[in-house]
Amino acid sequence: MQRIRLRYTKRGRLRFTSHRDFQRAFERALRRAEVPMAYSAGFTPHPKVSYANAAPTGTGSEAEYLEIALTAQRDPEKLRALLDESMPHGLDIVDAVEARTSGLADRLTASVWELRLDGVTVEEAARAADVFRAAETVEVQRRTKSGMRTFDAREAVVSLEAHEAAQTPDVPADRPGDRACAILRLVVRHVTPAVRPDDVLSGLRAVADLAPPVPAAVTRLAQGPFDEEIGTVSDPLAPDREAVQAAPQTEAAGSAAAKVPAVEGSA
Repeated sequence: MQRIRLRYTKRGRLRFTSHRDFQRAFERALRRAEVPMAYSAGFTPHPKVSYANAAPTGTGSEAEYLEIALTAQRDPEKLRALLDESMPHGLDIVDAVEARTSGLADRLTASVWELRLDGVTVEEAARAADVFRAAETVEVQRRTKSGMRTFDAREAVVSLEAHEAAQTPDVPADRPGDRACAILRLVVRHVTPAVRPDDVLSGLRAVADLAPPVPAAVTRLAQGPFDEEIGTVSDPLAPDREAVQAAPQTEAAGSAAAKVPAVEGSA
């Protein structure tokens, strides 16, 4: 059995797709691409696909991850291209690597989010970010299955900065326009209960009276291990890439050692 880890995106209008919508589209893509999937046992077998920390419905993302199990070996890049061709535009398969390590979900300890605030100036956003960072706690409420829950949205936020919209051209705006627009870039740890971008917006409204005239366009730019020393989120697939690169060298060294004849009289 081979395991492949994939990174996919939710862009443009398809950021409004739910996780279940994506699952259906992805399983159809697996069939169209004729991927030799491994299936679970039981009365209702289903393809072995493991999803990790999916973004909330309504948010865009450049960094969603999943893992699939195959019954035959496939080249990860060719498999990625086939799957990407079979997916709707906006749900794009952008990266693939063979799984050579364990614990992908455990590496997703933080996310980098971008909040596009149409109708808000950079000065207003920067002032609100300063107030939020200065607060010891920022209590917000969210309705859960068991009712309303109050929790601290401040503790999980590692950094929060305001930028001009023009300073972030790497991610196309969902609603481009010529009016005032600020960008909030934040790094949030994955804690329990989870702190979402809308919780941070609720906190900004509560402590700094920041209330955008239209809903914010939210995009996850990255998720992965959080580096405490430099305060950034790194690539969660990097350990698998390193293991794949090291494998040929290890195999070559093993083959060379096997070809060395034994020295007569040695132990």
